Amino acid sequence: MASIYKQSGVQTTEELSDFPRMLDVLRGTFKLREGKRGAPVLDFGYYANVLDLGNNLGLAISTDGVGTKILIAEAMRKYDTIGIDCIAMNVNDVICVGAEPIAMTDYVAVGNADGSVLSEIATGLRRGAELAGISIPGGELAQIGEIVKGIDLVGSCVGLVALDRVITGRDVQPGDAVIGFASSGVHSNGLTLARDVLIGERTARVFEHVPELGRTLGEELLEPTTIYVKLALQLLGELNVRALAHITSDGFLNLARVDAAVGFRIESLPETPPIFGMIKREGALSAADLFLVYNMGIGFCAIVPADEADRALQVARTEGIKAWHIGTCTDDPDRTVHIVPAGLRSEGGHFVQA
Repeated sequence: MASIYKQSGVQTTEELSDFPRMLDVLRGTFKLREGKRGAPVLDFGYYANVLDLGNNLGLAISTDGVGTKILIAEAMRKYDTIGIDCIAMNVNDVICVGAEPIAMTDYVAVGNADGSVLSEIATGLRRGAELAGISIPGGELAQIGEIVKGIDLVGSCVGLVALDRVITGRDVQPGDAVIGFASSGVHSNGLTLARDVLIGERTARVFEHVPELGRTLGEELLEPTTIYVKLALQLLGELNVRALAHITSDGFLNLARVDAAVGFRIESLPETPPIFGMIKREGALSAADLFLVYNMGIGFCAIVPADEADRALQVARTEGIKAWHIGTCTDDPDRTVHIVPAGLRSEGGHFVQA
């Protein structure tokens, strides 16, 4: 898998030998708030951290961006949806610790400010905020042409959660059900690889109508990331949700972030959206490559007791999101993730043939 990423100029965190050292340096800041309001209650590595505000109140916080999906927007000259992606990538992480997202600030870096482009970006940010039920109380516009030639869009999101309701998957048990919720396509991960294999130097290809997609390639790649906040809040309010997982880069390996020492057996999956088959075919990629980089049609997961699986599916139907009972938690202290339909299992941070 490393070679696939490197072909697109991207290194995985496993390949960045000094990355653990970076985390060690930053972890040293935790002690600066020890015994004070705002002390972190989680370590690095989960979807968001939570700060202790006192009186059993936690402030969840996370930062994420849109990545190179912006380059598709630039090629299409269409900027009114990438703000939805920025909201989605942040709120979908914050909800994973059981917090209700409440606000996000945005950071827009540009080489040259263009009022019409910024207005389109704001349109997407507002729509994303409406879908997530959050406010955007502030932000920053940086005009840094010496550094940025196009646009970069990043957000920092906060949410509220009772400290005794923080979810990290510590209560997940063997036999629990894994419920998968449909993605809207590629979302905002793996766009560097997708652009490399589908577009390359042929920028005009974004305007090409692709029959198997039913629209142009650019329209498919720009499809906004699904926002799962309302669904997740409903699940948290009605079920015994033991873990929530945002399926981004690393695919179903994200399930193994849970605190409990369990494995996962993904036993059935819905039909894979055609964009992933197109990437596989044109990039001559293996199933292991695809399942490590992409969500493959499942953008979010909930882990619930087996006897609550049907209720989770009903909640999803109520929210208008397709859902499936895709797997089961296993008694596996090595946290192996098996993807039975693809004949894969996890090993050393990658997928290999089972």
